[in-house]
Amino acid sequence: MTATIRLTTAQALVRFLANQYSERDGHEQRLVPGAWGIFGHGNVAGLGQALLQAAVAEEADLPYYLARNEQGMVHAAVAYAKMRDRLSAFACTASTGPGSTNMLTGAALATTNRLPVLLLPSDMFATRAPDPALQQLEDTRSGDVTVNDAFRAVSKYFDRISRPEQLLSAAPAAMRVLTDPVETGAVTLALPQDVQAEAFDWPADFFRRRVWHVGRPVPEPAAVERAAQLLRRARKPLIVAGGGTVYSGACTQLRAFAEATGIPVADTHAGKGAVAWDHPCAVGGIGSTGAYAANELAREADVVLGIGTRYSDFTTASHTVFGNPDVTFVNLNVARLDAVKHAAEPLVADARLGIEALAGALAGRHVTDDYRRRSRALIARNREIEEECFAPGRGGGHLPAQTQILGALNDALDERDVVINAAGSMPGDLQQLWRARDPKAYHVEYAYSCMGYEVAAGVGAKMADPTREVVVLVGDGSYLMMAQEIVTMVSEGLKVIIVLVQNHGFASIGSLSEALGSQRFGTSYRFRNDDSGLLDGDVLPVDLAANAASLGAEVLHAEGVEDFRTAMEKAKAADRTTVVHVETDLYGPNPPAHGWWDVPVSQTSALDSTRAAYQAYAAHKATQRHYL
Repeated sequence: MTATIRLTTAQALVRFLANQYSERDGHEQRLVPGAWGIFGHGNVAGLGQALLQAAVAEEADLPYYLARNEQGMVHAAVAYAKMRDRLSAFACTASTGPGSTNMLTGAALATTNRLPVLLLPSDMFATRAPDPALQQLEDTRSGDVTVNDAFRAVSKYFDRISRPEQLLSAAPAAMRVLTDPVETGAVTLALPQDVQAEAFDWPADFFRRRVWHVGRPVPEPAAVERAAQLLRRARKPLIVAGGGTVYSGACTQLRAFAEATGIPVADTHAGKGAVAWDHPCAVGGIGSTGAYAANELAREADVVLGIGTRYSDFTTASHTVFGNPDVTFVNLNVARLDAVKHAAEPLVADARLGIEALAGALAGRHVTDDYRRRSRALIARNREIEEECFAPGRGGGHLPAQTQILGALNDALDERDVVINAAGSMPGDLQQLWRARDPKAYHVEYAYSCMGYEVAAGVGAKMADPTREVVVLVGDGSYLMMAQEIVTMVSEGLKVIIVLVQNHGFASIGSLSEALGSQRFGTSYRFRNDDSGLLDGDVLPVDLAANAASLGAEVLHAEGVEDFRTAMEKAKAADRTTVVHVETDLYGPNPPAHGWWDVPVSQTSALDSTRAAYQAYAAHKATQRHYL
């Protein structure tokens, strides 16, 4: 007779998750190291009780962490998974209604970035006994629709557990997706609040220790040879290194391959640091906000070897940066979806194994001396541009330019220190200027580019690797979106440095608005002007530094670049979460543009500025192409 254990659905899920492990290359780790949660009536007596019982009765090792915002806890979980190369993923539990839907943005971010997170939104009563329950959305078309159905569009796997025994198949299915490098993203198990508390006799084997092996798909020999043939014929090849290079742990292999072949390496946001910035083959970020060297080489490249990249519009500069009319692509990617993009010769495989196979097939092949000299000349010009951006006197009036602060910050950090950013003007500046030497030192979320990610991500990144200094780089726009996880940093005793750059507005969208003829409308933090009726009055008396202090952080004020350098040294020496507040010029200047981004401009307008912007847009649009 099969042994059983009588537990509630929530208790069973907690015990199951505590016994899941992942393994790659012989190294095992907890697949689900803990659970984030904010409790309400939908989960306090279900998963809340189960997590308490697990801790107090020592029935399961699944630590609980309290967040201050449901979206924030998903961001923290995603940042943790990113730092751990997708081999570990936190669970996140929220109450019914708004608590659960607050996680939707985090779910979309996780799936867009292809990073694993387990979401456990509480749901309405499966029995429908108290129908309609508090916070229930009544759908006139169907009785089984709840707000949690919104997770279907942003999850890689979704299931609603309407009976306890359904967990027996749903829970392993969820683990399968979390550990699949092709399919991973947000995994959602919607849990009706009555089912969470319902008891069932569970097979004891359901709670056995399970190891989910994360494999390395081997490249097909014929595919390797087809890819190698294209690369052998290339006169101006270029590598584009994406996040898959980092997650696969293929950075050493990529550097060796670049050195052996002489092929220059450009990087995406997710791939930055795969090859150190000062490596002779490193040509910097590519695309809309890419570096001069990378984009010039991309315009000339006859064969592009994409490794672990999904070719977002920022990487391709909206299909304009690869300018050679005869350009062909070879895409090495674990996901066939990405391997076949741009009519590429696909090499569907693990990045590390694929690079090693290509290295063997191309043994003895090397770019020409002329092409090597061309690359080095462009790199030298890159360095000049960077130094110009870091130079004193770039800001307007008494305020420094943001680029000067970034230069000082880069000088202040060690090569293993992690910088976190996500949205606004800073990702563009960072892609050109940040000098990453470690694949985990550059943590910029730019697939979803979600304002509010930064502070919460600092929590997850620090938890993932406490040995690293973690620096959250956040503008006032993102800070105002979501800063409350500073309280979580304090409560958990995490030492994180937050560099709060205040310019009293949206610098990125303001600049874009101006370029597109919209005159920076609605992009400044100002009083409403009684004369114009617009938000273009005096600067608002907002004290974000005081806000950070009220949340429990130590706050240091920096007046200018040199004062900022001193403040950073104090922050690094501190043993608690410290905010360094500095004001910069809203109007830049930013690094020079070397790429384009397709943002449509009004085709007809009463504004001269918009009409002029449309003419410029049409000229760029004419260079856009499909790679067929």
